[in-house]
Amino acid sequence: MPEPCSPRYAIYYTPAREHPLTVAASSWLGRDAFRADAADDARPEADALLTSEPRRYGFHATLKAPFRLREGTSVEDLEEALSRFAASGYPCPIGALKIDLLGGFFALVPVSPIPALRGFAAQIVDEFDCFRAPMNTSELQRRLLSPLDDIETAHLVQWGYPYVLDRFRFHITLTDRIPEEDRAQTRKRLEALFEDYLSEDYRIDALSLFVQERDGGDFVVRSQFTVNGGAALKAAVWAR
Repeated sequence: MPEPCSPRYAIYYTPAREHPLTVAASSWLGRDAFRADAADDARPEADALLTSEPRRYGFHATLKAPFRLREGTSVEDLEEALSRFAASGYPCPIGALKIDLLGGFFALVPVSPIPALRGFAAQIVDEFDCFRAPMNTSELQRRLLSPLDDIETAHLVQWGYPYVLDRFRFHITLTDRIPEEDRAQTRKRLEALFEDYLSEDYRIDALSLFVQERDGGDFVVRSQFTVNGGAALKAAVWAR
């Protein structure tokens, strides 16, 4: 089993770095996930407190939740497998987006249900599970502190994450959990910030491999892979 301090990797969807939605989200979160040398957060303290968790993970939708590498595998092996998977696949539709409240936090979600998204995410969860090391005891115990039903607990044990397969819901987190009395104002701010970018017909046309080098650190984009495009689009975050 890998050491608890070993890097964690995740397979996420995020629009291209230069896409207006990504630019707006980076400003809102106070961090560009395509940069490893992120500057200090210069936003007001109140905004920083609204986004402490999504800021750390970067602007993304989860497809394969963070995991440590199984013994005998390498990140280069993982990238090679991601490249092959992306080259053999087709972009998955998302459609237009909207601001929604999920479990007390705000996120971007599809305006209309897209059944293909669940199948696409399930395929990634299954395809890349051979790279995932079992969770260590502290990670499992921390996850079990969340209120999970029997199915979610079974998913956690089998896949390392409770919200997969039938419990998957595509979303891009924008805030921490917001007190009820602050939700109307927060929604208004988010709708004003993102309204110009939500009507686009989005699709998962690239897969991003994020890495967290140390526990508690920020997740950054290590590499991207064009779906049905073949070669990896290497995001040279380390040099920027």
